[in-house]
Amino acid sequence: MTLSSTSWLVWALASAGFAAATAVLAKIGVAGIDSDLATFIRTLVVVAALAGVLAVTGRLVSPGGLSARNWLFLVLSGLATGASWLCYFRALQLGPAAQVAPIDKLSVVLVAIFGVTFLGERLTLANWAGIALIAAGAILVAWK
Repeated sequence: MTLSSTSWLVWALASAGFAAATAVLAKIGVAGIDSDLATFIRTLVVVAALAGVLAVTGRLVSPGGLSARNWLFLVLSGLATGASWLCYFRALQLGPAAQVAPIDKLSVVLVAIFGVTFLGERLTLANWAGIALIAAGAILVAWK
């Protein structure tokens, strides 16, 4: 397998690395403040950073060309992201990052189930075995 900057695997590995950093940095950052305020500050940083990336790369354009379907699902995705972040920051405030993050990553298991159920994706027996191992691993890491 060849890795290039256009490979989904490169981007997925980068995402995992940044997500790991997020858990540690957020755990430190949320100490002693309201978790919802911490989420709000994080969101402002994300918005500013993305606006900067889009502006620098010349991709900050009017979203007028988006369909109603694009808008609906992007808004719903944004609401789900916000709810996820609020829950995640609250969980980090209450529990150890090394246990919160694996439970949060049970989203991988749910994405597989939702992908098959709602998107018509197909997974092999080996894929399902991997999903089961991810679930078991998350539970074992979070187990006290």
